[in-house]
Amino acid sequence: MKRLFLWFASASFALNSLRANKLRTFLSLLGMVIGIFLIIFIGAAVDALKKNINDSISRLGDEVIYVHKWPWEGGFNYPFWKYLMRPQPNPREANLLQERLGSIAQVSFQAQSNATVRSSKFSIESTSIYGQAEGMNMVSPLEIDKGRAFSEMEILSGRDVCIIGPDIAQNLFPGAQPIGQTLRIGARKFSVIGLTVAQGESLIDIGEDRRIYVPFGAFKALFGVGGGGIHREIVAKPLPGVPRARVKDELMGAMRAIRKIQPLEEEDFTLNEASMIAKETAGITSILNLVALLIGGMAILVGGFGVANILFVSVKERIPVIGLQKALGAKRSFILWQFLFEAIALSMLGGLLGLLLVYLAALGVRSFSDFEMVLSFDNVVRGLWVSSVVGLIAGFAPAWSASKLLPVDAIRQGA
Repeated sequence: MKRLFLWFASASFALNSLRANKLRTFLSLLGMVIGIFLIIFIGAAVDALKKNINDSISRLGDEVIYVHKWPWEGGFNYPFWKYLMRPQPNPREANLLQERLGSIAQVSFQAQSNATVRSSKFSIESTSIYGQAEGMNMVSPLEIDKGRAFSEMEILSGRDVCIIGPDIAQNLFPGAQPIGQTLRIGARKFSVIGLTVAQGESLIDIGEDRRIYVPFGAFKALFGVGGGGIHREIVAKPLPGVPRARVKDELMGAMRAIRKIQPLEEEDFTLNEASMIAKETAGITSILNLVALLIGGMAILVGGFGVANILFVSVKERIPVIGLQKALGAKRSFILWQFLFEAIALSMLGGLLGLLLVYLAALGVRSFSDFEMVLSFDNVVRGLWVSSVVGLIAGFAPAWSASKLLPVDAIRQGA
């Protein structure tokens, strides 16, 4: 009980000192506020980026394997010239893989190109058009918000029907129900049968909201499949429970056999997975965390020096009070905790103000963009913990010097 009373009295002295010197308190808080704001804001932004990336990657399909000409990883030293002359996958190879692989539940094929799309009043240039072959709805099904997906007959016959993203619907048919509308791609008219669920923006910019999907037969009639500017990929979904390594080995062996690649020759294709994108983006988030730590750490260091300096000034101003307290029997621990509480309270107040700024900044980001940024409980705890530790360290030297004063010397200096 006595110790609790000591702490309470020390805290009361500290808060009274802060209230009595409002301007000095505010000025000494600035460094701490800026430091906490930078560390927590960038940390919250990185957490939001990670969630954004993971959500985007999950839409690609965690289990799906993509056979591509280009690899999805490589970083800054990406040797594009090495892959430039590789052949692109084709529908025949997808059909052969489906026949030969026992570990694959479904293999499909899709191609992508860009074109200008028109409605009766509006047009959109460089729109991504995806042609989907049979089985694609089993490998990577579209999330339909309104309307329906392609039927098997529409895929097999290459009907002139399409499924569009919400951005396409908003720009081509503003204020109207898109289902049943007609749009034109090149010289062909397509009937809109489905609208995909809005996915929003993402760091890796998959751009699903700005896509148009058509049956592969209709895509082939529009663009062909052998010309330039057409991206092609084989998409394979393994059977449940089959080890990932086995699936990739079988897929690699089957593709080498189909393309008649000799045993010592390098593959002219790449097996890509969604996890590759996660590895590539992990470096970006690590750099951002390091930047937050360096910049915020420097600001907090300045704030810590500010707290220490203010505490030294506070000790000097209150030397007579310290002498009287010691003359009346106050122990060194009472004096020590009195100034430590002041330093911690000052730093935590700076931390709370920094967190408030982060909260307001997160609200601003969410209001003016589709980027979902949230101040999490972990970030709040981190900010308060950092500020209290900095305050404890910064205030120890002034508090220690105050606790060592002798009563006679303190009273004499104040006289």
